Amino acid sequence: MIGSHDLTNYNDNPGTKYITGGYPKQERSLPSLTEAIKPHPDRGEDTYRGTSKLLGRRALITGGDSGIGRAVAIAYAKDGADIAISYLPNEQTDAEFTAEQIRAAGRTLLIPGDIREETYCVDLVADTVATLGGLDILVLNAAYQKNRNGSGNLSRAKFDRVFKTNLYATLWIARAAIPHLWPGASIISTSSIPASGPAQALIDYAMTKAALVAFTQALAQQLGPAGVRVNAVAPGPSWAPLSPAASWSDTLSTFGQDTALGQAVQPAELAAAYVFLASPEASYMSGAVVPISFECISPHLIAPITSVQQ
Repeated sequence: MIGSHDLTNYNDNPGTKYITGGYPKQERSLPSLTEAIKPHPDRGEDTYRGTSKLLGRRALITGGDSGIGRAVAIAYAKDGADIAISYLPNEQTDAEFTAEQIRAAGRTLLIPGDIREETYCVDLVADTVATLGGLDILVLNAAYQKNRNGSGNLSRAKFDRVFKTNLYATLWIARAAIPHLWPGASIISTSSIPASGPAQALIDYAMTKAALVAFTQALAQQLGPAGVRVNAVAPGPSWAPLSPAASWSDTLSTFGQDTALGQAVQPAELAAAYVFLASPEASYMSGAVVPISFECISPHLIAPITSVQQ
């Protein structure tokens, strides 16, 4: 079943809560559907407990059909938010299952399309606002990555795909959304630990995630006077469909084991950070990039947790 996971060891130790013996080789396929990876990740269907922190809020989540995006959508719904999800048309199966999981908690809107197209990005925001009656939380989560094995293997077409998905779409969607955001609204993007310590096989992906740090901090300064907060979450190795699809299958047996807790983070474990950043509890937190699951101790914290509101 897509919605279940089989990783839990049922204890409270974060280092052993999930199975830590490594992951089996996966089929390298795109789209990166949840059903295709084994074991299924924990997205919080059964494990996340909502506390109404986002009651009445309206959220748009890109890439909300699977992986981290699904976990955030489930957590937001359980905390009282209405959800709009953006996803690629060939990921309809994942999107429908995510919607099934969150409909009982609130309104759900599925908007398929390709965020590499600017017109879709503009329509995505317009459809969300029209259907949900407004927009309070924007989660810019959708991304694409691929193991490059050297810059010589990076064609212009490959480079464009990563940058249009990870950066162009971020700007297009944020620009369309900003006029609809009122004081108390929140924008959250998904950066990544490679933004601070790039992996050589992810040169283009790391470039985009580093750019998202600058985007987050600059936009926070722009929108601070309007009372709109802008932050980012920077996960380390996470067990989500994007990982096997990125051609890491040969190294999955040790995937995540060089982190401080010795295992890859599950999407459900990341979702609480997105909830916190969107909630009133983080009311003076803006311009921050929250690192989660460092692979090693870095001499440069990806971004200090501080406020740049004026």
